[in-house]
Amino acid sequence: MTEIINIESISTPQTMINISLSRQISAPTEKVWEAISKPGNLSYCHPFCEKNSVEKWPGIGSEDTVYFYSGKVATRYFTKWIEGVGYDLDLTIQSINVQVNVIFRISSIKENYESLLNISIIINTLPTTLESSRSGYLHFIRRSLENYLDSVLKGYEYYITTGQAVKRNQFGSHPIFSPTIDIID
Repeated sequence: MTEIINIESISTPQTMINISLSRQISAPTEKVWEAISKPGNLSYCHPFCEKNSVEKWPGIGSEDTVYFYSGKVATRYFTKWIEGVGYDLDLTIQSINVQVNVIFRISSIKENYESLLNISIIINTLPTTLESSRSGYLHFIRRSLENYLDSVLKGYEYYITTGQAVKRNQFGSHPIFSPTIDIID
């Protein structure tokens, strides 16, 4: 049985939000790496992603665009690429002008059989329009990101262990990226 291994949620003056979630996957690290490093992989693994178009791939400097079911669009720029281990990227959500640092890491739990996939999301700045309601916003975002990461990790696990693409909202909807009803901006 696969389970959530770790949730970490911290906020410091330097880092407003740092959420880290890990999931144990019944597959060797090479297979997990193959899935997370595949061009356009979010189209297969991400339950809130309608489309993942690739501008440049692979390695440092890779770029792609994520189109969410809610109509939001994000660009990803890869700043670190560690073959077989993971990568770091900057993600910018265009409509709300938020930049996020995202870190993917894979580690082996049992030699050649089980892996741990960890995704961390770090938000250092808030849009200025939200500064006045900061504490309420931070609470909402923390809970929202935990739900988001849980669904994304389940999506990777599903794709890696079955070879099948995830469906929209397969592990539940998300109020920002894929609500149960369509939102018109």
